[in-house]
Amino acid sequence: MNIVHIYKDLFMAKYIDGFVLVVPKNKTEEYKKMAETGRDIWMKHGALEYYECRGANLEPQEMGDEKSRSFVEMAGATDDETVWFSFIVFKSKEHRDEVNAKVMSEMSAFSDMQMPFDMKHMSYGGFQVEVEG
Repeated sequence: MNIVHIYKDLFMAKYIDGFVLVVPKNKTEEYKKMAETGRDIWMKHGALEYYECRGANLEPQEMGDEKSRSFVEMAGATDDETVWFSFIVFKSKEHRDEVNAKVMSEMSAFSDMQMPFDMKHMSYGGFQVEVEG
């Protein structure tokens, strides 16, 4: 790998797959095990970073005369559920597509696996990084 490739990898725009999901509190450990398996598979196939984040401070925040909407409200979570924000970082959308194709092929072996959360309470989207710090 030459200096141009190193420079491009460090400074090229990145692409993120983001997820917001609701996990029953009594299924947290089961979800974490599933997430660790997912992390290992995505990282093996080339994802740059992988994060699974459980909500810790989800109260609406006052912003001047307004109050933000909470993740709990937005996700429709109940008192016996937790909201998770998860994301995977890729070099680009094309890189994401390549990695995800390999991941989906490998994960087809898990097609019978019971999800520890309701898929109707999950949101997913792909995001182009525009500002990075």
